[in-house]
Amino acid sequence: MGFNRFSLLLAIRLIFIMLALAGTGLLVVTPGYHAGTLLAVLVSAGLTWEVVGFVSRTNQELSRFLDAARYADFGQRFQFTDLGAGFSELGETFTHIMDRFRDDRQEHESELRHLKALLEHVPVPLISIFSDGTVTLWNNAARRLFGAAHPTRLDDLSAFGSEFEERLKRIKAGDRFLVHFRVDGMEQRLTVSASEITIAGKSERLVSLQNIQSELDGVQLSAWQDLVRVLTHEIMNSITPVASLARTAADLVDDARGRLPADDAVSIELADAKDAVDTLARRSDSLMDFVTSYRQMARLPEPEKAQVSITQLFHDVSLVATADWQELGISFIASVEPEQLEVTADSHMLEQVLINLLQNARQILENREGATVKLNARLNPRGHVTIEVSDNGPGVPEEILDRIFVPFYTTRRDGSGVGLALSRQIMIAHGGTISCTNLPEGGARFTLVF
Repeated sequence: MGFNRFSLLLAIRLIFIMLALAGTGLLVVTPGYHAGTLLAVLVSAGLTWEVVGFVSRTNQELSRFLDAARYADFGQRFQFTDLGAGFSELGETFTHIMDRFRDDRQEHESELRHLKALLEHVPVPLISIFSDGTVTLWNNAARRLFGAAHPTRLDDLSAFGSEFEERLKRIKAGDRFLVHFRVDGMEQRLTVSASEITIAGKSERLVSLQNIQSELDGVQLSAWQDLVRVLTHEIMNSITPVASLARTAADLVDDARGRLPADDAVSIELADAKDAVDTLARRSDSLMDFVTSYRQMARLPEPEKAQVSITQLFHDVSLVATADWQELGISFIASVEPEQLEVTADSHMLEQVLINLLQNARQILENREGATVKLNARLNPRGHVTIEVSDNGPGVPEEILDRIFVPFYTTRRDGSGVGLALSRQIMIAHGGTISCTNLPEGGARFTLVF
């Protein structure tokens, strides 16, 4: 409507200019009308100037509207009443368009904030890997996973393990695998999956990293407990009558020998039989003791958690485990930082774990010159209570590091393979972890993280 009126008014002005120019031309060719000619020229010039101003003002407002749209200046308002051309409807249209732009933008920004909030609160860490090797962490879960480190390139991932870095460098859309991940002294297992997205011609690999260490520990613990429960039950059912019969047979042989002369040939043969039966009885009893020790893993009670002073815990453990260390030439160093450090745990179970680790260190360091064992506690960068037991022994062979916590596995001839497996189960029951690493300077370090 406004544009139609603009055309009409512009046409009228042009008609008046043409009439003025025609009159001017007529006065110019007619002698004696000099004043009228001058007046006609001035009128023509004035009309022309007014048309130029009329069009110019409209163009300025149109340019202001386009600039406001270009730079998203949605606060602009367009009131054309001062143009005197009935452009109020056009001004209202421009203002309505700007309001619509503003509302659409606010709606899009609201949706974007909602999507960002959802992304931030997704419990699975999400990262993007771009073709130029840059890395972007998308949510809080990803930032918590990487801790104080803020990787921005693929090369930065080497701080979390060479395997983790290499696998992510080669990852492709559709890949899904398990990988070891180490951060702030904590070993984790991640399930990694990737997909590829392309936006505005730029492709990226979207990678999810889900920590399933606790789930793996729980499933593995349950599987081992079920296995041990079945094995101990079957072995005990088989060995109990054997042990009983062996002891009965030994008593019968003693009775028979008592009724025969000592130098009788039958008595001598019975003596040999008694030795065999006694050996069978001893081995049966040893096997029963062995099986009984494994029952601990299948019958681990729920921990009775309470606030435990680490300083007091170290004192109690050292009294039990290191009483004869000075005579053996083993140095023991304990430290707690801060001294008031506490942990929520079952003190008796935790003592059992630490005593077991210290006894293992003692056996490793026996007859070793300058033997030293360190027991320290601290808060790691993530605020978890961390207890470390380290020694300066030969360390653990790399090829068995992943197996030392497996039930039944031991490298000692007189070992049962129960101690470390039971320690791991106790830590899992506390919602924590236990791991072992070799120190660069030699020796091994067991790390308990709560």
